[in-house]
Amino acid sequence: MNKFFLQTGIILTGLSVAIGAFGAHSFKAFLELNNQMNNYETAARYQMYGGLALILTGILTERFKNKFMSLAGQSFVLGTIIFAGALYLICGTGIKMFGAIAPIGGTGMICGWIFLFLGIQKEQ
Repeated sequence: MNKFFLQTGIILTGLSVAIGAFGAHSFKAFLELNNQMNNYETAARYQMYGGLALILTGILTERFKNKFMSLAGQSFVLGTIIFAGALYLICGTGIKMFGAIAPIGGTGMICGWIFLFLGIQKEQ
């Protein structure tokens, strides 16, 4: 499972840089016109945080092998995709209703940190 978390984290962080650069250059006029630059930057930033959290989780699962570590990684994956994805959807479509989905992703990311704490606390 740690390989999946590592690879997913690396993909998310790499895409975060690429998506952030796209937003800052090619997509900037559209985002500014629609007053969405802040949402876009938040999405890219939290995508980076989620990716880094997954890389950390992947590394730590080598030392701490328990269900909480697996739950942490799964929570980070889903939370990051849902949170950042909802914000990207708002930016791309202008449909603000997607904002109601973002807190679900944020909760998933918070759960990831709680599970990571529990996974490290629980010795093998």
